[in-house]
Amino acid sequence: MQYGCIGEHLKHSFSAEIHHALGEYPYEICEVPSDGLDEFMQARAFCGINVTIPYKERVIPHLFWISEQAKAIGAVNTVVNRDGKLYGYNTDFYGMSALIRRLGLSLEGKKVAVLGSGGTSRTALAVAKSMGAGTVLCVSRRETDSTVSYERLYGEHTDLQIVINTTPCGMYPYPDGTETMAAAAVDVARFPALEGVVDAVYNPLRSQLVLDARARGIPAEGGLFMLVAQAVRASEIFLDVTYPEEIAEQIYRRLLRQKENLVLTGMPGSGKSTVGRLLAARLGLELFDLDAAIVDRVGKPIPTIFAEEGECGFRAWETRVLKEQATQRNGLLIATGGGAVLKDENINALRRNGRIYFLDRPLQDLLPTEDRPLASSAEAIRARYEERYQRYCTTADLRIAVQGDPETVANAIERDWSQL
Repeated sequence: MQYGCIGEHLKHSFSAEIHHALGEYPYEICEVPSDGLDEFMQARAFCGINVTIPYKERVIPHLFWISEQAKAIGAVNTVVNRDGKLYGYNTDFYGMSALIRRLGLSLEGKKVAVLGSGGTSRTALAVAKSMGAGTVLCVSRRETDSTVSYERLYGEHTDLQIVINTTPCGMYPYPDGTETMAAAAVDVARFPALEGVVDAVYNPLRSQLVLDARARGIPAEGGLFMLVAQAVRASEIFLDVTYPEEIAEQIYRRLLRQKENLVLTGMPGSGKSTVGRLLAARLGLELFDLDAAIVDRVGKPIPTIFAEEGECGFRAWETRVLKEQATQRNGLLIATGGGAVLKDENINALRRNGRIYFLDRPLQDLLPTEDRPLASSAEAIRARYEERYQRYCTTADLRIAVQGDPETVANAIERDWSQL
């Protein structure tokens, strides 16, 4: 291996795509088991590597030299092989600093909580202090001389102003959490003075923590830009080059368009499937029609599901299929069913990796359809429209007025999509 990223579980990694965008040098993703790390480092069969969870501390004994910044933090995420000697750096510091600046947050004099106690946590602590934070707390499940517990955070630090998450809470493949790990690292509602949230998790693009903060009007961002910025700095170290300042923003926007799902919502008959096919072809996205996927998954047409299991049964299938087949994937065009917006659970799942467009076709243009039990007559359509209209509006990132032919509607969405 010439260049690459090592870690224990890397199926979620976007690093190779970023480095391939930076230059024509080979870059591989290499999962190294815990009992194989020492052998890998001793072999030194690489030119340069990035190091991620859980090896940012464990590689240090193998290094000939460590930068002062990495030494102060106690974690290394970039290693270069120079004539058989290994040199260690911490480019996460650069990446996290760049993310905080991009979000427009000031840490000067603020009370900051860094969630987690691993290598990335130490980086975040160093960044917060370098940006002039007034009080910096390291929060861990177990309280020690250098950390506070979550219980104490909730009880004694409700005046918290900035949260930086470095835990894996909400990270792929468990965006909804597990029995031992919550989907969101903290409950943002318990901090009324909160001004900003930074989450090192980048897959999904928006963790539940980020979504919760944004729902309360708090500036919040996931770790994708941090990942790109640190990769740019690592590549400069690998190749001994300097890139233009704007290169990180350019690669970030390109990667975001590749990883974002384009989601269409709206009433039955609003044109989601037709517009979806047009946009999928234009933008190179895979079309995922939720209703069709439910029929395939259950093996029955939608009217039969409603007849046998009722609306509650159908909605349960809707949520299950979304989570199983769509919302943990990237680069999809998701055409939802008319009622998919009714459950917060669905909206959260769609927003993690998606931008939602509401196709707003006027009520008088919506026609009954026999294959939709809740929209099989003009009266039923009117009732559904009145029940759901505000929900469509409030859950969408952008409302698209459906006027003219499908090409016109697709053009309007494509114009917005190109600005991501």
